[in-house]
Amino acid sequence: MGDLGGVKSGVRARDRAIPLSGLTVLVTGAGRGIGRATALACVEAGANVTAVARTRADLDDLARDATGLAGTLTPLVFDVTTEDFLQAMGRMESLDVVVNNAGTNKLQEIADVDDETLDLLLNLNIRAAFKVSRAAALRMVALGRGGSIIHVSSQMGHVGAPKRTVYCMTKHAIEGLTKAMAIELAPANIRVNAVAPTIVETSMTRPFLADPSYREFAMATIPLKQVATGEDVAEAIVYLASPAARMVTGTSLRVDGGATAQ
Repeated sequence: MGDLGGVKSGVRARDRAIPLSGLTVLVTGAGRGIGRATALACVEAGANVTAVARTRADLDDLARDATGLAGTLTPLVFDVTTEDFLQAMGRMESLDVVVNNAGTNKLQEIADVDDETLDLLLNLNIRAAFKVSRAAALRMVALGRGGSIIHVSSQMGHVGAPKRTVYCMTKHAIEGLTKAMAIELAPANIRVNAVAPTIVETSMTRPFLADPSYREFAMATIPLKQVATGEDVAEAIVYLASPAARMVTGTSLRVDGGATAQ
């Protein structure tokens, strides 16, 4: 469209094929599921990806699949809940995008929620997510180039459902964190967004989806009548990480097949 009031588009046509060319992207929980798909999509989009997971075998498999793509992939074995990981983030020489993906879930009726499950979800889904995104923001500010922080939330950050009281609580917290961080970090040109997928078929959800009653429940809640794939979510993350989304911050992109539109 050209020049609008003297402000030109932040995306050049030649950049669209590899929209993350030259960017340094860190993806947590990259060994499996959404994180794995995101790491591969970012490498394919030209990024230099640091893929973080606890299991070396998962990362080695990921690195093999990333061979020959437009960008690069560096495996990094770490537990994101540790101070050692946060300190390692603080030493990164370049950091443009952080995909805060590590998280977990356990389906339980509210009366059956035990303290071990409660503490696990609160520690990983909220506490670690906050500390990782704060470490990312501090490093981006220190480097002075701005950046993009993307939280992997859920449709359950916008609605409620049975057997998900703790999970919904943690994802609603992530949605609030996204908005507050976006406002506070905007002066440093750091964009903060969330991606909120519907049920995604991953190694974590596959046992649930094998249950006919669960799959029936899933299909009843998704107007498009499809379970999402990791790649569906990864493509949304690539967009939010790219210059195409330079004016997008403080929002939650719902990759939910229409589930929360009802």
